[in-house]
Amino acid sequence: MNFVLSLTIYTYAVLISASETTANEDIGKSAPRTIRAAEYPDLQSAFNALPESGGSIQLPAGSFKLEQPLVMHTENTLLVGQGPATHLINVNEQGQPAIILRPQNRMTDQTARIWRVQLENFRISGNPKSGDGILAEGINELSIHGLSIDHNGGHGINMIDCYEDPRIAHCLLTYNGFAGLNIRSGHDIIVSGNQFEENQDALRCIDSFNLCMNGNNLDDHLRHGIVIENTYGSVLSGNMIEECIGTAVILDRDCYGITISSNVIAHELAGGVDLRDAWGCTISGNTFTIVHQFGVRVGKNSGRIAISGNNFTNSHIGNGTRRSAKEDNNPFRLDVGSGVQLIETADVVVSGNVFTGMSRSGISADNKCLRLLISNNLFFDLNRRTPEPGRPLQVPSHDSHLIKNNLIPETSPR
Repeated sequence: MNFVLSLTIYTYAVLISASETTANEDIGKSAPRTIRAAEYPDLQSAFNALPESGGSIQLPAGSFKLEQPLVMHTENTLLVGQGPATHLINVNEQGQPAIILRPQNRMTDQTARIWRVQLENFRISGNPKSGDGILAEGINELSIHGLSIDHNGGHGINMIDCYEDPRIAHCLLTYNGFAGLNIRSGHDIIVSGNQFEENQDALRCIDSFNLCMNGNNLDDHLRHGIVIENTYGSVLSGNMIEECIGTAVILDRDCYGITISSNVIAHELAGGVDLRDAWGCTISGNTFTIVHQFGVRVGKNSGRIAISGNNFTNSHIGNGTRRSAKEDNNPFRLDVGSGVQLIETADVVVSGNVFTGMSRSGISADNKCLRLLISNNLFFDLNRRTPEPGRPLQVPSHDSHLIKNNLIPETSPR
């Protein structure tokens, strides 16, 4: 072989080899890594060991006191523990979260995002002076699964601008100072199979779109169950909502196109579903039992509402027997029932519902309501807590109303 040609081939081969070596080194430096946190002096050091490309952080069993938040900036990252045996305890008393998830440059660029962060299988607890359990900002495709988050001074989970496809599933969110789950500016949200107990509110969803909240259990909340504001195109179905001191579900600030269906709403001291500012919404197939002030209330800033196929009832269990007491110092043990209240609203259908065991009338409306269609409802055993027998329907006559085909017995037990 010609010497010059041989030298050329050799030089070319060396250059290729050097290039491949450099490329392989670069890949090695940036490739996702598996981090075993037990091998690091502290948890933040383990978080910091992740490359920008992400990886997996495996938390060991044990209790870990946090004086400052654990901060994670990497995308394509899984943070996984050993179930409740991995316990992060936030001892901070200056309102700081236990965990912060956010892009590195989020403080200077509010449009910054990172993608695909998952948290699974550990416990976070705090104290009355600590902040959120998890504060997540600017995380797309955030997935939180199987966490226990309790006794934090702020929200259990606080999601801000986690816009694309967040998923919160199979978590236990209890005894947090504010909401169990607070969502601001989210889209295509799944909240499924969680348990919420004795937070201030269970869930708050603000300035968002397409919330899908199904199969959750909410109990003993110190204020409201679900508060939704400035959100549209959403569904709440198959949830158990019990013993809120306030109201089970509130829709406010330009909500529209929301369906509330197949939920059990029980033992609420204020109300069941309060449509404060909601349009084009459907309330169907729910059971409202032992709700004190109203089952469904449609306010003056709401309209174009369908209320159908619901059961509004008290604690009657047959043969004149009631599970709850007529009088009791604990209001949650009282036998009560409330129906539908319509206040200065318009274009409302109330059809195919059952109203029995009501403390007052089944349906009431004021004289400013317009275009009410009330038909095919059953009324029985009403006005149990009024001084004199009252009408099942307290709806002033109006030319725009159509009220027909309702079953109203002439006599009704008190």
